[in-house]
Amino acid sequence: MTIERSSARGAHLGLLAWSVLVGLSFPAVGLLSELPPLSLTALRFAIACLGLWGLVRRAPDFWPGWRALPWFAAMGLCLAGFFGAMFWAAHHATALSMATLYVSVPLLAYGMGLGFGVERLCWQLPAILALGAVGALGLAAAEALQRGGQWQLGMGEAVFFLGCVCSALYPVLSRRGLVSGRLPASAAVRTFWSLGLGGLLIGALGLAVEPVGRLAAMTWRDGLLIVYLGLCSSALTFWLMQRATAVLGPGTVTAYGYLVPFVSMLLLFLESPSRIGWVWLPGSALVLLAIVLLLVQSSAPAESASGARRDG
Repeated sequence: MTIERSSARGAHLGLLAWSVLVGLSFPAVGLLSELPPLSLTALRFAIACLGLWGLVRRAPDFWPGWRALPWFAAMGLCLAGFFGAMFWAAHHATALSMATLYVSVPLLAYGMGLGFGVERLCWQLPAILALGAVGALGLAAAEALQRGGQWQLGMGEAVFFLGCVCSALYPVLSRRGLVSGRLPASAAVRTFWSLGLGGLLIGALGLAVEPVGRLAAMTWRDGLLIVYLGLCSSALTFWLMQRATAVLGPGTVTAYGYLVPFVSMLLLFLESPSRIGWVWLPGSALVLLAIVLLLVQSSAPAESASGARRDG
């Protein structure tokens, strides 16, 4: 029971760091010049793989077997779909719209997890996820009031929602692959190969449909941002997610996405302290309550299992 609790605690702490890094990635993407999104995603994945190489090159299960390759390819396409959609939508949708749509990911992950048999049918987790979604939407609404933004639904939002579906499917496939024994136990290895195969596939598509030569217009600032996004918002965040997926269900893992608008709120306060107001309180309280409930719920099965073992 101590090991189980320790693993779960580490997974939750890692996901807290994950939410901060993801929250910082949205404004970073918005600073990029308008470059070919598919090719940019492939470059970002390549940088992430270079960063992971030192961790995985000596791993005993580094080379995947034939049973793992289709899973890695599917996971890689999920990553490519999300990041490609995010890069494209960053110039066709508002940051507010993207942050709002992103709150759908945990509920999507839970629903698909039920279909893949890696989530249990119950009322507690969906209720917590719905609570967090309401809180995240409250934060998005508060940001809209503060910035004078508007809710809208256009092509950019539609493309980004498809990216959210891809993002939700990634931990579901990861969990299913682990449960079935088709994926290696190392989180770094899983992250490396999913990013690597995803980068190759999305890079090939970019060569076919995009003006790749426009990458030559990349500025030094774009280059620094891509390195940051590759190492921190791709390699590190998906390693943290893979590590947590081995312990927690897809719905719980992705629920930390509810903290992303919370991070955006804190960034706004740092930028403009005068915008602090009561309008942010309801959404913040609901998001934090949802995260606390997730922590409480994730510890309950371990205690029940321990009690069952003692009774046996």
